[in-house]
Amino acid sequence: MATDKLWGGRFSGRTDTTVEAFTASEHFDRRLAEYDIAGSRAHALMLKSCGIISEADCNTIIDGLETISQEIADDRFVWSAALEDVHMNIEARLTEIAGEPGKKLHTARSRNDQVATDMRLFTRDAIDQLQADLTALQYALVDLAEAEADSVMPGMTHMQSAQPVTCGHHLLAWNAMLERDWQRFGDCRKRVNLSPLGVAALAGTGFPVDRNMTAATLGFEGVCSNSLDAVSDRDFILEFCGAVALMMVHLSRMAEELVLWASQHFGFVDLGDPFCTGSSIMPQKKNPDVAELVRGRSGRAVGNLTALLVLMKGQPLAYNRDNQEDKQPLFDSFDNAHACLGVLAAMVPNMIFDRERMRNAASRGHATATDLADYLVRGGLAFRDAHELVGTAVHLAESSGRELDALSLEELRGVSDRINEDVFEILTLEGSLHSRNHIGGTAPDQVRLAAAQARQVLAER
Repeated sequence: MATDKLWGGRFSGRTDTTVEAFTASEHFDRRLAEYDIAGSRAHALMLKSCGIISEADCNTIIDGLETISQEIADDRFVWSAALEDVHMNIEARLTEIAGEPGKKLHTARSRNDQVATDMRLFTRDAIDQLQADLTALQYALVDLAEAEADSVMPGMTHMQSAQPVTCGHHLLAWNAMLERDWQRFGDCRKRVNLSPLGVAALAGTGFPVDRNMTAATLGFEGVCSNSLDAVSDRDFILEFCGAVALMMVHLSRMAEELVLWASQHFGFVDLGDPFCTGSSIMPQKKNPDVAELVRGRSGRAVGNLTALLVLMKGQPLAYNRDNQEDKQPLFDSFDNAHACLGVLAAMVPNMIFDRERMRNAASRGHATATDLADYLVRGGLAFRDAHELVGTAVHLAESSGRELDALSLEELRGVSDRINEDVFEILTLEGSLHSRNHIGGTAPDQVRLAAAQARQVLAER
């Protein structure tokens, strides 16, 4: 035979070396080796159970796969680009070790259902890892939120001071975003955890296989129901990378706020020396590089999702070689997210908030103006009328270079005779915070309750 490929019977000449280099994927898909071996082991056991291969051949195959697994673990396995991918490298080595039985492993199987199985196993593990990473970061945020339940800071809209909130409340808002991410991964996992193994190239196989057996062996919850779809579907990768991209957007928003808060202009938080870097020319600099890199790396996650969407949009059924390009975006999205979650989980417990600085910032910008409007509403005014009167009071304060709560009772009564001495109870920062003592509110008691509930959710996972 003029070609040494495992598929070479149809061909009369050797593959061009540039084609070999161009089409080879073993240099990155070797990462799937443990999943490929697990799938092959399950397939061999099923072939034996269904009487397609003998018990002796099955045992020889299993032993050979164990040898290969150890070689890979010990970094002794010899990878070959000429063998194209992880599947052919492992199969070729198995045949060297096991001889004739090794050639029987691919009975009732194609690389199409083989790679689809490997990718689902990888993605399932990736989900489990990212959910664990999220939980670690969430614990850190919840602990810090509880510690900062009474710390006052400015709540902002349009990057303008809006109303006072507690720092703990703000941190729990981050946790709420991450909680949705955790749930989204869990929902995605249900669609990932179905087995395509046993549908062969695209139409199924003529051998009496037991797909439910291999699915159970590999921990899948069921099997893919249509052979054409099973080998060509990459929705599970798109969905996973979509969930990663959205999570990275959340991390980017958090990082953006940390970059702002750590600046001298805000001065709300010290991120800790171990999580910052200096400047090569300016000795005074303490740069929030970790937060900046998390913010920047979100672009890679969005880019990977876009690449995969474009990859799939023009493909007819069933499998096409285009799908070789699904692996690197998937791997990178996972690695990137895993790294970002890990470094944030380490950084958050080291963050120290400047409570006085935050309080001073919250006291600027007439942050309790809405409380004054609510006070007037409780006194019988319609909200729109109260809104207009408070606007007049704010204008009065600004024209004299003061904050709203610095106006005298006489000045406030000049705006509305419905205002009495008790107004100063609600114009304080604490008065504003404590008035919002309801589910989802920023009152310190609600923050502590929400932190306890969030911790219970984490503990029950």
